[in-house]
Amino acid sequence: MDTIKKGFIPVMLTPFSEDGAVDYEALGHLTEVYLRAGASGLFANCLSSEMFELTDEERLKAIRHVMAVADGSVPVVATGTFGGPVSRQADFVKRVADTGVEAVIAITGLLAAEDENDRTLDERVMQLIMETPGIPLGFYECPVPYKRVLKPEQLERYVDTGRVIYHKDTSLDIGQVAEKIHLTGKRSRFGLYDAYMGHAIESLRAGAAGLSCIQGNYFPELIVWLCDHYADQSKAAEVNIVQQFLIDNMDVMHDVYPTVSKYFLRKRGLNISTFTRRNVGEVSRAVLRNIEQLYADYTRLSNRLELQPLF
Repeated sequence: MDTIKKGFIPVMLTPFSEDGAVDYEALGHLTEVYLRAGASGLFANCLSSEMFELTDEERLKAIRHVMAVADGSVPVVATGTFGGPVSRQADFVKRVADTGVEAVIAITGLLAAEDENDRTLDERVMQLIMETPGIPLGFYECPVPYKRVLKPEQLERYVDTGRVIYHKDTSLDIGQVAEKIHLTGKRSRFGLYDAYMGHAIESLRAGAAGLSCIQGNYFPELIVWLCDHYADQSKAAEVNIVQQFLIDNMDVMHDVYPTVSKYFLRKRGLNISTFTRRNVGEVSRAVLRNIEQLYADYTRLSNRLELQPLF
């Protein structure tokens, strides 16, 4: 990812119409919102995209649509592994690569089962690399079907092949994040993007290439602001306020996600339905109260930081 500006890579939502069809017009508008916010790249076809609820053709069409809207302005990465034998996963990796993405992302929990050891995972990763010659790859420690966190020395071995240029870390462990960065930092094309906002500032200061978090599906411009200013001593007080805001609202933003993030974006002015194909739970009155409070709190924070409106 040596062509990318260090910063925020959104884990993109998939908008649907009320009948459950993918709303490609809204997907285009959403892509433009991420770009206006200052995103450094885009992660299409991920868990936030409800990728497991899409067909193969919907996955590919959505990726192509995002690529067309981005029009080369930023790199796009997208998931390409969905289970089964490695040879089958490799075949779909090639189809995703044919869309022109910067890297195709492999789900760690789909390359080895929960009861299989690290040696098995290593063998399958190397098989995937061998069966997808020339295709830049990345890894995503996706929570579904289960979260398989790579050990720092594993990631180092994979990056040493010269084929792995992206890693989305969900370890929630700043020690592991720092060690992964330490072991892979000398590879100019590789970037680690942290998903956990509880230690966002520490991760950026440790050398993370950027952030890739669900909070960016509420206020992408705030995550961009944090990536831009985390080391700015003149804004140290504001940086700490933003970090605490993200920590304080962690549970609110994860509850009934991504339905609530679509609701939040709609409230901000994006023409997007709250329909989701995933069964993520009920949007209760309590959930709505929390989101309304989040909206009010964010409005005040945005005004304090003098962030430009996206809508």
